[in-house]
Amino acid sequence: MSEQTIWQGHSSQVKNFWPFVACALVLPIPWAIYRWLEVKTTTYKLTSERLITERGILNKITDTLELYRVRDLQTTQPFWTRLFGLENVHLLTADTSTPSIILDCVPTALGLPDKFRAQVEACRLAKRVRTVDLEDDRSGDGAAH
Repeated sequence: MSEQTIWQGHSSQVKNFWPFVACALVLPIPWAIYRWLEVKTTTYKLTSERLITERGILNKITDTLELYRVRDLQTTQPFWTRLFGLENVHLLTADTSTPSIILDCVPTALGLPDKFRAQVEACRLAKRVRTVDLEDDRSGDGAAH
């Protein structure tokens, strides 16, 4: 089965609202342009097997996360972003280079958490990967429980 793109996009510029206001009142405009470019050039691509994050204005950095490494998923909707129909998707992973990934200010209507969950489960089934949580025996008696 070949890898298919499920979703591709980037964060909303709403996350730059306060920096833009600050630029209009106090700070220089080049800083606002930099912030705008930073959001615009960060692209997320969810495929059937990976999450690919590409970022960088002049130099491009590409991070790849195998979906079977996702351990937990959390969504948050702060009041400010909820007004615009946006949410933050936080992925906790077993990947050593990127233990935590936040896709911030993505449209709620996309249903990304459900898409992630479905693809993570499909990848785990296809690769026959199971997660095991080991509990540390701290009772001191050394006996198996």
